[in-house]
Amino acid sequence: MKDEQLEKIIFEILKNLADELDVRELENPTLDTKLYGVGGNLDSLALVSFISDLEDRMSDEFGFNVILANDKTMSAKHSPFRNVKALKEYILGMQ
Repeated sequence: MKDEQLEKIIFEILKNLADELDVRELENPTLDTKLYGVGGNLDSLALVSFISDLEDRMSDEFGFNVILANDKTMSAKHSPFRNVKALKEYILGMQ
């Protein structure tokens, strides 16, 4: 899986969520876009939807089956869901 491909997928999913949730901050996501937690753009239900969509897309496009929502990621001091950059680095580190 390539860095640029993963970033593109994350951005596409966030843009779709922006439309569904009417969250303007997600319309043009960047690596610094806050996802979840303090100042995050996703509430807990939106985060679940985002994670599910991302896991499905990664499986379809890369054949990479991963579970992003687990005890480690949800309780991590430095959550991979704090922004797009942290999430992308976390996923790339799983390979």
